[in-house]
Amino acid sequence: MKETETRIAVVGIIVEDKDAAEQVNALLHQYGAYIIGRMGLPYEKKQVNIISVVLDAPGDIISALSGKLGRLPGVSSKALYTKAGEREMGAAGDKA
Repeated sequence: MKETETRIAVVGIIVEDKDAAEQVNALLHQYGAYIIGRMGLPYEKKQVNIISVVLDAPGDIISALSGKLGRLPGVSSKALYTKAGEREMGAAGDKA
């Protein structure tokens, strides 16, 4: 895979320590140019917040973000990647 090729990935984040929320949001802001969308779910029954972030980025960027998130105290993070690089699409073929 070329360095400039991107992949689609979902980064799953579980925040168990609410004090880490500011650091999580700062990292997501830092990588905002690569984020397609995000969804956050507070799960009060278990006192955790669950965040899914969808990225279109080079593999090293995705790994870096997931790793930085996972190193925060009270935060778990895993990335799920597409199996291949982004498919080339023509101007008229931009379909999901």
